[in-house]
Amino acid sequence: MSKVVFLEARFPLPVKSEDKQDMPISNKGGGIIGVSDHGGWAVFVTVAGDGTLLDRRRVDLVDEGLPKLPHHSEGQRLPIAQAVELVERVRVSAEKHAVLALGAVTTAVPRILGVALRKCPTLPPTIAERITDYYAQNNADWVMYRQALAAAAGARGWPVHWYDAKTVLSAASQALRVENLDAHFATVRKTIGPPWNNDHKLAMAAAIVAATMPTT
Repeated sequence: MSKVVFLEARFPLPVKSEDKQDMPISNKGGGIIGVSDHGGWAVFVTVAGDGTLLDRRRVDLVDEGLPKLPHHSEGQRLPIAQAVELVERVRVSAEKHAVLALGAVTTAVPRILGVALRKCPTLPPTIAERITDYYAQNNADWVMYRQALAAAAGARGWPVHWYDAKTVLSAASQALRVENLDAHFATVRKTIGPPWNNDHKLAMAAAIVAATMPTT
């Protein structure tokens, strides 16, 4: 059964002090969902175009009882045919959870303008190859969850923005025109309280960069 863990789902956090308001601006401008993903779960942070934090939450991306890293872990201990079948079951579960998780965000932020996901490395085309290739087996599970989220976003007509985790923090600093992004994030944490960790920072930075990109 799908489970979404809500983390105090709505937070007004204006970037500019003169923009203080009692409620988020999600109903007017909408927001971008930034994602920091892990094996079987992810942190979502949704922001408006001006950097206002609209929503944050931790979501599960696979059913309880299924392995979270089938390419990297459980699949390595099975005959290849069984390993491929296991990965397929996890993939189907991930796709279901991705649909539910993104849909849940719309209860807090009705207008979503896109999703920011970490870039995927290039991998072999088949599941069997991804299980047997050393580089692929260490990356394929993360790619599987990102692709599930990208497909769920695409089904809703939401653009998908792919970000580089190594450069997105710097890009977010430039987008917000702040010299010290750490100080900015410290203010965020002070305003909204915990939980606030590196996943939230990365997801928020990715959303900020995507939200400030010119539309085409």
